Amino acid sequence: MEKLLTRLWGDISGLPESKKIALMYWTVAIVLFGAQLLFGVIAAYQYINPDFLYTVMPFNITRMLHINAMVVWLIMGFIGGIYWLLPDETGRDVVGAKLGRIGFYLLTGAVGIVVLVYILVQMGKGNFFTMWFINEGREYVEAPRWADLGIVAVMGIIYYNVLATVLKARKITGLLGVLLIDLIALAGLYIAGMFFTPNITVDQFFWWWVVHLWVEATWEVLVGVLMGWALMHVLGTPRKIIEGWLYLEVLLVFGTGILGLGHHYYWIGTPEYWLGIGGFFSSLEPLPLVAMIVHAVYDAGVHKLQAVNRPALFFIFLQAFGNFFGAGVWGFMHTLPQINLYSHGTQLAPSHGHLAFFGAYVATNLVLMYIALQYIRAPQGPILDSKLWRIAYVGMIVTMVGMVGALLVAGFAQTFFERAVGGATWQDYIVTQMHPWVKIPMYWRLGFGILFFLFYFVLVYDMLTIGRKAEATEVKPA
Repeated sequence: MEKLLTRLWGDISGLPESKKIALMYWTVAIVLFGAQLLFGVIAAYQYINPDFLYTVMPFNITRMLHINAMVVWLIMGFIGGIYWLLPDETGRDVVGAKLGRIGFYLLTGAVGIVVLVYILVQMGKGNFFTMWFINEGREYVEAPRWADLGIVAVMGIIYYNVLATVLKARKITGLLGVLLIDLIALAGLYIAGMFFTPNITVDQFFWWWVVHLWVEATWEVLVGVLMGWALMHVLGTPRKIIEGWLYLEVLLVFGTGILGLGHHYYWIGTPEYWLGIGGFFSSLEPLPLVAMIVHAVYDAGVHKLQAVNRPALFFIFLQAFGNFFGAGVWGFMHTLPQINLYSHGTQLAPSHGHLAFFGAYVATNLVLMYIALQYIRAPQGPILDSKLWRIAYVGMIVTMVGMVGALLVAGFAQTFFERAVGGATWQDYIVTQMHPWVKIPMYWRLGFGILFFLFYFVLVYDMLTIGRKAEATEVKPA
């Protein structure tokens, strides 16, 4: 593993064990990022031509692989960020590094086995064996029960690493305090998805705690911690600015997150007042993180925006605006009760989801990885920069906006023809799928998806090469 990491990232001989574990997680994360895009492109084509690979890997399987690969690579990227952050925040290396490595191998092995089962076995009878070893059958959280328990166990290992390191160092910061609290919620909320009840309303009630709160609340707070550290590293933002906004984010995310679930609750048989409550509170969650980054950039601008890591700086910008528009504006746009009554379940949802995940989470992981690349390859300078990351950066943004726009048009058409003009029946759904305003955007979505996949390879090549042959230059304002 050490030789592989050295070949991919550079000389890691002097790195603390915690940072080496981070690189292990990030290496697998980038590979899974590619897998997510590959299965996404296949699923996009199958949406147009359902016969493609139907007997081998039908749409419901490729879609499941696309979404689960996304969830796993993002969480592995965040875990890598935790391990990379730890030595800098505590002033010492991780306690229990061997256990941390075991956790990595457990999670990576479990992911590999689950993917093989998805591809080769795919599904089984609706019994306990299938639930434990093949597929739980729940949308977005399809992993078999043994893998669910493994994820919680790995989160327990990470929590031990962080807590033991903090206690050993006898040092606690605002970032570390929030991280320790959030890691408990990260493991605890995932357990909510393991309950089973024959009552579909109760079952969906707990299911949403994972799909919404686990991803949108605990992830959002974790991203706040990681981005706060990144801002201090890249822009030299004062800690008091970071921690002030981070505390407000914790208050809003956990204070409004449960109420924000209401825009989902209405559709599983709960009272209708949840629709209005959820539509309002769910829109508040991303605001503090956006404000923290804007404040940090403003503070850095006062000091002439000194930054030696260009790609990290620009992915920070992407994170702020992508999170604001994707999670905030796009989410608020179709969760308002008056709109959601017609738009629920249309392509407006994946339009929002693509932009939100790309802006809030993908950009965060790329910021952290480029920070690591500079630390390893150019710790004393020069400015970390290249042409390739710019090509990948612009290309991924343009193609993502293209996919989001295509899904948005299709969602508007569905809302009008299927819901408003029709009557939200199955017949209206089938007829609307054949309408040009729904069908043509799916071709655009496929085209932009293929281009995004190509820019992914440009990004990966840049990460493999940037900073390796750099010559020392004067650090200039970005």
